[in-house]
Amino acid sequence: MSVALKSSKPRLTLFQIINMSVGFFGIQFAFGLQNANVSRIFQTLGAKIEEIPILWIAAPLTGLIIQPIIGHMSDKTWMGKLGRRRPYFMAGAIFASLALFVFPSVTALWMAAVMLWLLDASINISMEPFRAFVGDMLPDSQRTTGFAMQSFFIGVGAVISSLLPFLLTELGVANEAAPGVIPDSVRISFIIGAVIYMLAISYTVFTTKEYSPDELKSFGEIEDTNHTVNIKTPAASFSKKGMLWFVLGALLTAGLYFYNTSAENKLEKELYVLTGGITAFGLFQLLAWLLQKKKISNGFVEVMDDLNFLPDTMKKLAVVQFFSWFALFAMWIYTTPALAQHIAGTTDTTSKAYNEMGNWVGVLFAWYNGFAALFAFLLPVLAKKFSRPGAHMIALIAGGAGLISFYLFKDENLLIISMAGVGLAWCSILAMPYSMLTKALPANKMGVYMGIFNFFIVIPQILAATLLGIFTKHIFNGNAIMTIVLGGCSMILAAVLTLRIKDK
Repeated sequence: MSVALKSSKPRLTLFQIINMSVGFFGIQFAFGLQNANVSRIFQTLGAKIEEIPILWIAAPLTGLIIQPIIGHMSDKTWMGKLGRRRPYFMAGAIFASLALFVFPSVTALWMAAVMLWLLDASINISMEPFRAFVGDMLPDSQRTTGFAMQSFFIGVGAVISSLLPFLLTELGVANEAAPGVIPDSVRISFIIGAVIYMLAISYTVFTTKEYSPDELKSFGEIEDTNHTVNIKTPAASFSKKGMLWFVLGALLTAGLYFYNTSAENKLEKELYVLTGGITAFGLFQLLAWLLQKKKISNGFVEVMDDLNFLPDTMKKLAVVQFFSWFALFAMWIYTTPALAQHIAGTTDTTSKAYNEMGNWVGVLFAWYNGFAALFAFLLPVLAKKFSRPGAHMIALIAGGAGLISFYLFKDENLLIISMAGVGLAWCSILAMPYSMLTKALPANKMGVYMGIFNFFIVIPQILAATLLGIFTKHIFNGNAIMTIVLGGCSMILAAVLTLRIKDK
């Protein structure tokens, strides 16, 4: 292929698109095991129901920190035959596989919390470059197909991983254990997941060749491989914003501290995560100001600068993502305890009824992911008929209705109907925003902007981890099913907000 003249990025065959997407099967296998079983592990090791969200905060915090860093680094990386995205696929796979092996053997709650941090950080190292990978490898006309194929493998991986404890139990593996011990059905599922993760990522790495920097230049996508930094934000702007956010965060933190030292009805300690996050963001802005003032331009300053110049489409999609992922996080955290209370009538984590419901939640999660895999083929058709924002709005309304219907069904089998709506929403959330976004992003910043876009996925998760426990305990009086309903309302609000997005 000649690189002397500007040329069009070639269309890939369906088989090539499948090869570059198989790795997501392994990534979602790990996420599926995590989402369906970690709340169960936490409660088995002694966590109270209102403590679960703050323990889950590892997932969004690691994403918030890791993804923009990995995105920025992968934009600047080229490692010969391995390329620029694939080295991160492999590094993440190795660490995540090790974490999956160790996680189900922990014996204390704090150890489980640490392992969740390590597992989620490792998964994020693999996952973040996969979104930019589609932008790198496919022309715009094939990107919806590329993201839909990722949704397909995400669905298939999550179906199998969510069903694993249930299937192993049916095969005679113990699903109950002594208090404080994780059942063998969960432990063996995680070990199987470690092997599958490594195999799936390796398949994509060794069957897909990335375009070289010269080839990307020939497509008009000139990559900044020399680490040239062009900062557009004035130093005074970093200083002003930094002081504003820092002072606000410090005042809120101090106010929360003094209130809790004197008030009889203390506010939840989880609120410190919010106030501390605001303070930290201010400090990051001030650090960028200090580095720029000293004429030190590096990746950190560049990422902070990029935050100030988000494309308009990205800003509008960010709000939709915010309320969509708040809903998903509510579902992932609370489905097991909510259904155990609402349908099985128990909160005893050592009881047969609770553990059977925990397995059934795995089955339900398999259903919604299975629906998502099937809807992956429907999504391009809906987008063509109703536009991409229109198709996304339909999917989010279906998902919100599905979550709200949890409250209405007293028979756990009827919840499969609810999962159809959730599956359509999940499929669209994984594909449609990225399909709309990639066209609005500069090619040489695809990785870092995909990482920044992840902020608007993880910030609502941090809010959910901070606030859902408070809502469940104080507003819903421990009735976790109402937390699921709240999530459904959030997803419908996200659907309404898609009306602000124009299809380009």
